Amino acid sequence: MSSEHERQRSRIRGEQIEQSSEAPWADLELTVPNKRSQLSIVSFVECVLVELTHEEVGAEYVSANVWGTKRTQFIAIDDNGEMFRKRHYDERLGWHESTVSRRAVREDLITRLTRTSSLTTDRSHDVPVDNPDTFSVKSARELRMH
Repeated sequence: MSSEHERQRSRIRGEQIEQSSEAPWADLELTVPNKRSQLSIVSFVECVLVELTHEEVGAEYVSANVWGTKRTQFIAIDDNGEMFRKRHYDERLGWHESTVSRRAVREDLITRLTRTSSLTTDRSHDVPVDNPDTFSVKSARELRMH
């Protein structure tokens, strides 16, 4: 009975460690289109901005179409979280970087995440891509690998 009790305690400790080691930003992801309200999207973006300011993370929006994948990344570049590096990747054109304000990031993310259709499902092409656009928060190290 004692060994069974120890196994249960060990399993519970393992689960607690696993849960506490998950980053607070790990579940900040969304597909576009989505069924969230405008207010919900605004709240979500505010949570994202807090994480971008206080953690070594960045936000990434990815869409794909017949011309390839496009990525837009935002990473805070100052301690106050007022200025961000915006990195945009287009398979045809490569990477382009600029510096933008927190307000610009907020507006950009709200615009992207409230779209009623994905850029990938645009039916104006002969061969549309059926996958939705995706948004997620990732470690800055992971974003630099792209």
